[in-house]
Amino acid sequence: MKIVMVGAGYVGLVSGACFADFGHSVVCVDKDPERLEQLRNGRIPIYEPGLEDLVKTGVQRDRLRFDDDLGAAVATADVVFLAVGTPSRRGDGHADLSYVHAAAAEIARAIHRYTVIVTKSTVPVGTGDEIERIVREINPAAEFAIVSNPEFLREGSAIEDFRHPDRVVIGTDDERAKKVMDEVYRPLSLNRAPIFYTGRRSAELIKYAANAFLAMKITFINEMADLCEALDADVQDVARGIGMDGRIGPKFLNAGPGYGGSCFPKDTLALVKTGQDAGVPVRLVETTVAINDQRKRAMGRKIVQACDGSVRGKTIALLGLTFKPNTDDMRDAPSLSIIQALKDGGATIRAFDPVGMEQARKIRDDIEFCDDAYAAANGAHALVIVTEWNEFRSLDLPRLRTAMCVPVLVDLKNIYEGPELATSGFRHVRVGRAETGELRGSSELRRAG
Repeated sequence: MKIVMVGAGYVGLVSGACFADFGHSVVCVDKDPERLEQLRNGRIPIYEPGLEDLVKTGVQRDRLRFDDDLGAAVATADVVFLAVGTPSRRGDGHADLSYVHAAAAEIARAIHRYTVIVTKSTVPVGTGDEIERIVREINPAAEFAIVSNPEFLREGSAIEDFRHPDRVVIGTDDERAKKVMDEVYRPLSLNRAPIFYTGRRSAELIKYAANAFLAMKITFINEMADLCEALDADVQDVARGIGMDGRIGPKFLNAGPGYGGSCFPKDTLALVKTGQDAGVPVRLVETTVAINDQRKRAMGRKIVQACDGSVRGKTIALLGLTFKPNTDDMRDAPSLSIIQALKDGGATIRAFDPVGMEQARKIRDDIEFCDDAYAAANGAHALVIVTEWNEFRSLDLPRLRTAMCVPVLVDLKNIYEGPELATSGFRHVRVGRAETGELRGSSELRRAG
């Protein structure tokens, strides 16, 4: 089938490359000349494992190309996917649909035959209705159907998620559109992927509800971590104990510095606004948003406390800047709130992230970026693990101990056990678990400061 992806950002590029891998003919259309130039020259503007090879293969087989002419691409398309950004609107938190509406208008002017227009961007309930109104108003004679097909891709494992999805949600009551969408996703039938058809508005809400539920699960275990610290319990044991219940499950029960990224923060906020507009407040989600914001700032205070109550004049080394491993995405990353809290306290920040430093430099130019974990730790009064990159799981602890001014490790992802840190001479501060090791009456911290 001939497919057009409107938007060559994260969702559009991954989806387009995967559809091309399925055997479809795909054109990714984008208005950003710099991004198009990169893609045409074989450079991928985002970090996603396996994506570069997949794009290269699609281009070589003449099944994937990049263009800026939406009208020409849509004129011959069977299916047009909207994969443009829907960021939180400045000032009120609603999803900004300006890019969606502009793309819909341009598509409407280019339709010349029956076309299925699919919203893959995360949009509030009722957006499909508005897109349909725009298209009919601009092109009354157009033959088309509007379908909702939300994405459920996890950054860092998006290609695997696309090829082996938990489910494919398709929102439409149009039988002709269903046949087209069946053909689009036919290659997944070999994997027996469950394709779930529902109404368009239900599909739009499913995406928000899923992300909000996962965000609440993360927030719940973070609150349990705080309770564990107060009651001398172990949050990892608590998480395992409740996760063994099949009704709960073990995923998203890892205590840490809070959620971030491109989806959870904006989608939970958009769902809150949707509920308020509908006169049906979603109180659990409202509380989740508030607690998560507080959580990030609280992690900054936790680091200060580990440094004997003050970081003024001290050097803090951060390992990991992105909101999760295997991505370079810095959007709403907990590290940003932590950095601000530490800078406000008078600290000097040295940081290392395996792939995220280029993006981080665009946001923070007041911290020192280092070549590796050991360079970051040099002369530091505390080492903080913010993102659980695999390479941080097997650090040379004696080497770190020698490099640091004071051996304090604040492990915000609980990737180390206490005994191994204590043996290496570290004071180990964890989340929802007892501290291990100790410095000499904390006076060592004061002297080092």
